[in-house]
Amino acid sequence: MSTLEHALQVFAGQYPEQAELAAEYLALLQIEGQNPFCRSRLAGHFTASCWLVSADGKRVLLTHHRKLQRWLQLGGHADGDSDLAAAALREAEEESGLTGLVVLPAIFDLDKHWIPERGDVPGHWHYDVRYVVRAGKSEDFVVSEESLALAWRDIAALAADESGDASLVRMARRWLRRS
Repeated sequence: MSTLEHALQVFAGQYPEQAELAAEYLALLQIEGQNPFCRSRLAGHFTASCWLVSADGKRVLLTHHRKLQRWLQLGGHADGDSDLAAAALREAEEESGLTGLVVLPAIFDLDKHWIPERGDVPGHWHYDVRYVVRAGKSEDFVVSEESLALAWRDIAALAADESGDASLVRMARRWLRRS
């Protein structure tokens, strides 16, 4: 059993409301042929994101995503890396410019979402695996090419925003329950 398979099973036990989704992720790992960690698998592939929290645990760093035109957590393609925690940390560092970040190895959230057709890339599914990444002392971020902006947002305010992005609200509420 791979590390990711084990982590998905543990996650499903901890968060029964997402157990069915975790089973879909486990099924993706069993498909023969194309590597599910590569974006070339157009039927759907794994991505890695992070819930990048401030050192005090009260704020999360979000990106105003250039392509999707929405405020989201940092993250991106695994690019063949089956260690999705490492991929989430790499994306956090690349997209924020922050140093001294630490990724927690347990899966924090799962979100399967449709990515619309863009240019010569057809629409496809992202099987996003999300990890908590903790910021160090410095919170001075640098906006990358992938973002229109970055901002530290109050987690309690995100959790209370009934009109907010459903996955951000879910993660904010989960974080507050854990803290």
